[in-house]
Amino acid sequence: MMHPDTDALFKSLADPTRRALLERLIREGELTVRALTDQSGVSQPAVSKHLGVLKLAGLVHDRRDGRETHYSARPEGLAPLVDWMNFYGRFWQGRFDRLEDLRKRMDQ
Repeated sequence: MMHPDTDALFKSLADPTRRALLERLIREGELTVRALTDQSGVSQPAVSKHLGVLKLAGLVHDRRDGRETHYSARPEGLAPLVDWMNFYGRFWQGRFDRLEDLRKRMDQ
């Protein structure tokens, strides 16, 4: 079963623009909304909205400095996704192992 945080995380990462913004913050570090808008191909209000979704999902942190807002990535926010992937990775590996055993028995 997915934790509610995981659901919000998946929904926030479903959008390619949000993924691109997060990837850029991870790669380049803290950036202003203006810097993120300049190379995004998306309007400033749209970028701000996407950043709000990422913030609610726990993937970015914002910091006000005068009239500018600076955003930085919170990689630890991906922990529920990593946990989910590990759980299903073990689940499917067990299934594949049993399927391989069955194939070997059938070949005998």
